[in-house]
Amino acid sequence: MGSFKFLSFLTSKTHPRLPYQNPIRQNLVDKPESQNAPNRVFRFLRRLMSGGIIDGGSRTEAEEKVYSWLYALAQSDKDLVYEYVRSTERGLSFTEAERRLKENGPNVPVDFSFPRWWNFLWHAFFHPFNIILIILSVISYITSDSPNGCIMLVLVLISVCLRFYQEYGSSKAAMELSEFVRCPVKVQRCAGRVVQTELVVQIDQRDIVPGDIIIFEPGDIFPGDVRLLSSKHLVVSQASLTGESWTTEKTADIREDQSTPLLDLRNICFMGTNVVSGSGSGLVVSTGSKTYMSTMFSNIGKKKPPNDFEDGIRRISYVLVAVMLVVVTIIVITDYSTSQDLTESILFGVSVASALTPQMLPLIVNTSLAKGALAMARDRCIVKSLSAIRDMGSMDILCIDKTGTLTMNRAIMVNYLDSWGLNKEKVLQFAFLNSYFKTDQKYPLDDAILAHVYTNGFRFQPSKWKKLDEIPFDFIRRRVSIIMEREEEKQEDKDPHGFERVMVTKGALEEVMKVCSFMEDVDSGTISPFSPEEYQRIINMTEEISNEGLRVIGVATKKLEKIRYERKDNDDTSESDMVFLGLISFFDPPKDSAKQALWRLAEKGVKAKVLTGDSLSLSIRVCKEVGIRTTHVVTGPELELLDHDAFHETVKTATVLARLTPTQKLRVVQSLQTVGNHIVGFLGDGVNDSLALDAAHVGISVDSGASVAKDFADIILLEKDLNVLIAGVEHGRLTFGNTMKYIKMSVIANLGSVLSILIATLVLKYEPLTARQLLTQNFLYSVGQIAIPWDKMEEDYVKVPQRWSKQGLPMFILWNGPVCTLFDVTTLLFLWFYYKADSLEDLIFFHTAWFIEGLLMQTLIIHLIRTEKIPFIQEFASWPVLCSTVLISAIGIAIPFTPIGEVMGFIKLPLSYFGFLVVLFIGYFVVGQLIKRLYILVHKSWL
Repeated sequence: MGSFKFLSFLTSKTHPRLPYQNPIRQNLVDKPESQNAPNRVFRFLRRLMSGGIIDGGSRTEAEEKVYSWLYALAQSDKDLVYEYVRSTERGLSFTEAERRLKENGPNVPVDFSFPRWWNFLWHAFFHPFNIILIILSVISYITSDSPNGCIMLVLVLISVCLRFYQEYGSSKAAMELSEFVRCPVKVQRCAGRVVQTELVVQIDQRDIVPGDIIIFEPGDIFPGDVRLLSSKHLVVSQASLTGESWTTEKTADIREDQSTPLLDLRNICFMGTNVVSGSGSGLVVSTGSKTYMSTMFSNIGKKKPPNDFEDGIRRISYVLVAVMLVVVTIIVITDYSTSQDLTESILFGVSVASALTPQMLPLIVNTSLAKGALAMARDRCIVKSLSAIRDMGSMDILCIDKTGTLTMNRAIMVNYLDSWGLNKEKVLQFAFLNSYFKTDQKYPLDDAILAHVYTNGFRFQPSKWKKLDEIPFDFIRRRVSIIMEREEEKQEDKDPHGFERVMVTKGALEEVMKVCSFMEDVDSGTISPFSPEEYQRIINMTEEISNEGLRVIGVATKKLEKIRYERKDNDDTSESDMVFLGLISFFDPPKDSAKQALWRLAEKGVKAKVLTGDSLSLSIRVCKEVGIRTTHVVTGPELELLDHDAFHETVKTATVLARLTPTQKLRVVQSLQTVGNHIVGFLGDGVNDSLALDAAHVGISVDSGASVAKDFADIILLEKDLNVLIAGVEHGRLTFGNTMKYIKMSVIANLGSVLSILIATLVLKYEPLTARQLLTQNFLYSVGQIAIPWDKMEEDYVKVPQRWSKQGLPMFILWNGPVCTLFDVTTLLFLWFYYKADSLEDLIFFHTAWFIEGLLMQTLIIHLIRTEKIPFIQEFASWPVLCSTVLISAIGIAIPFTPIGEVMGFIKLPLSYFGFLVVLFIGYFVVGQLIKRLYILVHKSWL
């Protein structure tokens, strides 16, 4: 990946004209150098000892600076803020703005330098196994063994191409960030040398600098972190940071305090957020890499956890190289001392080195992963990173967002309550009429009310009403009013004209109650004054309802005078002295499949944690519905108050974490990975989830998610259904298990075979196999292992997460490796003493016998390694593996009886030798099974 380049947050430079990096800001954000020196030394030593591991327990130094700077501005008067950024009430001059732009660079949240394609090619090429195979192929060509060299180069080419394609494609994801906030911005600048004049100009977002005064209106995106100077009914959406659709009211005329969460600061607007309604002006205090958004995305690409599997493969390769150098050197020297033919000895040594190398490892691994990707594609999953399938098999914690994953992401109406909390049909009737006649814009809550009325058989007869006018919803009033009339039967107490006119208002509860002067007892029809006591009682009742995870809106009515109704534009005075009728409650219900899916994940050892920006009460309600324990819950503001150790302990025990910011989601994921030592998956679909998606071992998004989120995800779901992930977990464990089968089997078989060749060479003083015979044996054995990705796994294996164990493979080799060598040596002794094959005259017979025994040993070992049970009795391999074993064994036995065998220097073997092989392999499986049971008894696992 490329590097993210950030400008230093503060510098020691001074400038003659209004420098942006000024002593005031230094005092607000940084402490004096003399006080910081011990701390900096301590931080350096801590980073050095930790090896750069980021555990998420605390904010980075850059984050701390941004937080301190924004809080200092939020707590200051507007007049003082100008001094902090060295600006004026008129704005910056064009000359000063140009100087600051050159000094600070373009205003983009992240400056990402993309590496060239050859960087990725080199990274894909520079892998230990690739280097080994290339060196061996070169030596093979030098020693005129072109076929073997060609095969090894083809294997390298396949491995390099696959890795290059994956890494080069995924690196482009960060390009979305550079385009994320590009838009024109209205800026107030001052011009003139003698008399300065204020001008409002429109410039590109990339040219905004600290100290600029911007003017904004609905639809505008904030080009940097902004301290508000003036505001009028300002409502801002922070969905790009929080992922939640709710809006936030902002105001300039306030001074915040340190206890307010950063994203709740009402006089600060953040880069990337947008104006929903209202207008105002603000002073740009941070741009580019110094903004809050930048602290989010600066972590991308830098904090991926180490891959245990890749590290393990790398360690194995180093061990094999060391063994190869020692063993091959001894074999070459011993063979040369006997044959006096250096070329032939080197060729034989290369053949031994080739036999020691798991040549098919890249092909087996990528075939297994590709097979899993195809299986997941049938389950409507797009796999972008093949290695993510293997990580899904190891995943033991899945962090998910509530919205749209656990819930249906749509509102369902629950209750229609009067002022005393009782279900009253009249409340529902007028809420329905409001939604029915509303034409400006229908929201999901309107659809929920209409659906509830239609599906429950209510007969409110909207055809008897006639709509007269509509006062549409806006984000300032946060309510909508419908004026309508109904023709009544003429009675003495009715209006002589026979018409009833009424205004029905529906919207945010506090905004509806604000325009009410009366309240109605629905049962008796009596209307009483709306006293402060009644107001507080309804507020308390609403809080109780909200704590149950329900959303509430208010309904009010007002009878209008029986004169012709006319309303002037922008005249909303009719929304006054209304009668409060009641409230309507809604709920975003959990999916029917969510509870079952979470239960199935728990059965497979995957724990679910909910990380959401929603309120705690709503999150708890949903989690209870789907079976997630809510005994340990915490909110983002509460996490901010915890120290390093308390943070990790809280994250470890909490199952529901609500009101989280994007950086807090990242810190939670990192804590689970490093301190908790978990393999973490993260399911998210918003821009605010990009940090966590990038940091998690398995990033999962959905097809309807934000483009940035999908770019950083490893897996994309075409449906928001957790059941799809269960299939992915199963495929991941199957892939991991089959890969481990090959690794353990090939390392044991190859090491055992090479040690046996070493022993035979030292004892016999001649080659137990020629170079050509050894390469043919190795080729047939390698081809036979291609079927391993199509093998099955035992049910118990896929029930629990599987991880690479650093100590597991060495111990596995120490226990099982000597078994192969033991029976190879038994064959050597049998040939030596029974057939008297101890001289050069018997060399052809020995080569033929050793060739068949070695090939059968390497081919049959898969059946012993692949299962904890007794092979061929308690457990059978899949039919592709069985067919492969039979085919390769038959070819190996048949070669000496064919013309090919004559060319290779083989002869026909007596039938008694095959009888010996039957007894030998029965003994091998018996001893191997005993070793297996002892190993499982000691280490509690097998693969």
